[in-house]
Amino acid sequence: MSNEYKAVVIGAAPQGTQDPQSAARAVREMFTSIAPRYDLLNHVLSFNVDRIWWRCAASAFTSILQRPDSRVLDLCCGTGDMTLALLRVAGKRGAQIQGADFTHAMLRRARTKSTGTSLRWIEADALVLPVADAQFDLVTSAFGFRNLADYDAGLREIVRVLRPEGECGILDFGEPHGLIGQIYRIYFKRVLPAVGTLISGVKGPYAYLPHSVERFPSPDEMLDRMRGAGFREVSWRPYFFGIVGLYRGKR
Repeated sequence: MSNEYKAVVIGAAPQGTQDPQSAARAVREMFTSIAPRYDLLNHVLSFNVDRIWWRCAASAFTSILQRPDSRVLDLCCGTGDMTLALLRVAGKRGAQIQGADFTHAMLRRARTKSTGTSLRWIEADALVLPVADAQFDLVTSAFGFRNLADYDAGLREIVRVLRPEGECGILDFGEPHGLIGQIYRIYFKRVLPAVGTLISGVKGPYAYLPHSVERFPSPDEMLDRMRGAGFREVSWRPYFFGIVGLYRGKR
């Protein structure tokens, strides 16, 4: 890994990667390997609290989601849990919602879970979306943005596809402080990787998870990056003592 890539946090950097391109390949391979048990592990490892996180984040955009003329994109949608949470808030007469992910195995499960709904899916890289400028009123990402190979490029791409006054919501892990933070770090760095590896049968992805959270920008830095990408009215709202948080911004 080059000194420049070490010094400047561009984006995700799984072990053994040397640049954003190899990082992106490694992330895709990891999520392909855990796709069969991804949903089960999410629920087990979070004690089912992940469902509340998705619901809280989706509810923050109720006014957009319940407008029938709105268009919504859920980036790095994985197996579609956040996308489905958005749909539940939107209802049958609300926004048109589309999920996007670059891991085929994950997206295939999202399609299966959403059978009979109005959701649409696209297999695409979040850094190079096959979408024209200014197409969406809302772009969300839940626990996926952290895995992008270039955070700033990802933010700029979100700005590009948002309509004027459109909003962005990024839900991701944080690092809480105090006693909660100490307990969280023990669980996150020791217990979670062991349980995740045991259930999935794959070691790499669950060893990578704590590293990816440590590497992710702090809330203050993330808000600065959002401003630099062209967002205004940026904010961060912590959930569950800061274990996760919702970043918001407006184009």
